[in-house]
Amino acid sequence: MADTKQADEAKEAKRAAKAERQATRLAKQIRSFAAAHRGAEAQVAYIGERGSRIVLVGEDGGWGDLVAPTHAIAEEAVRKAGVTVHEDFDGEFAAKVRTGPYEWSRMAGIQVGGPANSNT
Repeated sequence: MADTKQADEAKEAKRAAKAERQATRLAKQIRSFAAAHRGAEAQVAYIGERGSRIVLVGEDGGWGDLVAPTHAIAEEAVRKAGVTVHEDFDGEFAAKVRTGPYEWSRMAGIQVGGPANSNT
């Protein structure tokens, strides 16, 4: 019985160490994004079994995202990175995003004369 408990504790310690490394790696990427965009703000959204999406918006309007394997790791990553975190992606936060021709052709290309979505 004691061996099982020790094995479970060892597995949990290993999982926690892996989660810590993942959060640290994501935080480094977030800080790098922030440095390249004169600062950054974030929003963390649960995306199901795949984990959570960290949406980053730079002070210059540039944006990007990262995916963390769990919501807890995503939250730890933004905490470690020291960025402002928003509950929702709306209002003033969403208005900071600047999109270019590429994004518009990808997001609405089919509706506004972009490339067709089929070969027919």
